Parts: sequence; C-alpha cells; structure tokens
Amino acid sequence: MKYSNATNYALHTMVHLMLQPREGLVGVQELAEMQHLSPTYLSKILTKLTKAGLIKSTPGAKGGYKISRTKHEISFLDVIHAIEGDTSLFDCSIHHEGCLIESTMKQVETNMNDELASMLLNDIAEQAKAKQKES
Repeated sequence: MKYSNATNYALHTMVHLMLQPREGLVGVQELAEMQHLSPTYLSKILTKLTKAGLIKSTPGAKGGYKISRTKHEISFLDVIHAIEGDTSLFDCSIHHEGCLIESTMKQVETNMNDELASMLLNDIAEQAKAKQKES
C-alpha cells in the first residue's frame, strides 16, 4: 500500500499552516515554493482540503489559506481521507460469504485507521516548532 504524492504534499501543507499565527493567511505561491511544486498542482490539493473542511480559502490579492478547525481536531486520517477518499484499501476479488482473507484485511485496515485517527497533525507541528527553536 502506498499513499499518493498528493497526500504527502497535503500533510506537509497542513503542518505548515498549523505553524502560522491563527489569523495568518498563506498564499498558494508560498505553499507551492515551500514544497517545490507548481501552484496549479497544489491548488488541486488545496481544493480537496477546503472541500473536506480542513482549511478555509480567502480569495483576493491578500487572500490565502488557513486552518479552519482547531488544531487539536485534525488527524492524519482526516487529511488522508480528504485526498485519497475513504474507500476500503482491500477489495476481495473472490466474492464469497465469510471470506477470512477479506475479514482479516478489513480488521487490519480498521486498526490502521484507528491509529491514524489518533495521531494529530498538531503534535507534528509542535515538534517542528521545538526543532526550529533548537536551530
């Protein structure tokens, strides 16, 4: 299993936004330059994050993006679902009643989702702040 590059960029973008002052807006150009991406490509990711209610978009010359929820409410799973969707990772190709392989894979996926849901992006943002202070 591998998450898309878009998920990687979305997670980094969200942490960067969490490091900003609460009312601060960050433009797409700054976010794109930070990750060496085209603004057009990043805009598609930002649109998904906005539709998921994770960030707010303010249009205009002084516009940009900011976190829309409190920082303690956004998990890794929230961002992953915003970008990847929330469909099951495993789909049994042999459709039969009581498939033990499908049951096992769904349990593993549930465990992974529970773990990702418990991991908050703000914890990473706080670690990044501490690391910046050390430098």
